[in-house]
Amino acid sequence: MTLNRRNLVLGALGGSLLAAGAVQAADAWPSKPIRIVVPYPPGGSSDIIARSISQPLSEALKQTVIVENRAGANGNLGADLVSKAQPDGYTLLLCDVGALAISPSVYTKLSFDPAKDLRGVTMLAYSPHLLVVHPSVPANNLKELVALSKKSDLNFAVTATGSAPHLAGVALERASGAKWVYVPYKGGVQAVQDTVAGQTQVLMNGMLATLPHVQSGKLKVLGVSKGTRMPLIGDVPTIAEQGVPGFESGTWQGVLVPRGTPEAVVQRLNKELISIIRSADIRSRLAGQGAEVVTMTPVEQDQFFDKERARWAKVVNAAQIKLD
Repeated sequence: MTLNRRNLVLGALGGSLLAAGAVQAADAWPSKPIRIVVPYPPGGSSDIIARSISQPLSEALKQTVIVENRAGANGNLGADLVSKAQPDGYTLLLCDVGALAISPSVYTKLSFDPAKDLRGVTMLAYSPHLLVVHPSVPANNLKELVALSKKSDLNFAVTATGSAPHLAGVALERASGAKWVYVPYKGGVQAVQDTVAGQTQVLMNGMLATLPHVQSGKLKVLGVSKGTRMPLIGDVPTIAEQGVPGFESGTWQGVLVPRGTPEAVVQRLNKELISIIRSADIRSRLAGQGAEVVTMTPVEQDQFFDKERARWAKVVNAAQIKLD
């Protein structure tokens, strides 16, 4: 056997052994606890979803599943942690569009590239943003709120600078002619709490985390940022109906893993997560809080975030929002 042929044979054999090793590792997965990193504080939409699926996922995989909140930098801290984790299927990211589709346009120095360092597993849920105000605000629809904003100072609670609710507020301000002062927070929970307390007057936030405060009367809802009305609050008009045609925004929750995670592991996670999120119990529970179950293949999810990055880049550039 010539030297070149011998090298080719050895190379092919080595490749086969590596492939076999990857399959064997995937077959053995999971052999230790799995953590779901939520890059936001407890109590927000992503956290609610994560805690809804963690126990069923643990039962399906016969392994402990831990939810770990790693808040900071509008979700970038936790997303960066997962992007640099071992691609072995033991570290998952449950995130919304903020760190994955908006941060690349907002932050001039991002320590990871969502498109290159992470890959999708599946989308899980979508909830539109609710436009809400403190009950003391003398406005009962968008037109009245816009008029009020032009003669009175209104503080708009920003769940995080550069977040989807923030940019939705900017887009609404520009499209409707409203004027408000943005007050940034480090998370949606704090923004909601201060609006409930009356320290800020206006808020846009995911329906999943905001609806309970509307139902309790602590917040007044003026509009929903979806193309059609939500059955759960069918008497609340969409923002599009109120003079801003085509206006739509919302909070998407999806699971991602580090790029390089074995395909067999990604497909197993996709299968189990879709089965869990579509279960009658969880679907009903989420629907009762204003969230719709939305699932995708890994490829579809990656394509979705590519489109979202392009869409939000236009809003960011128009509003000239930049952070280091």
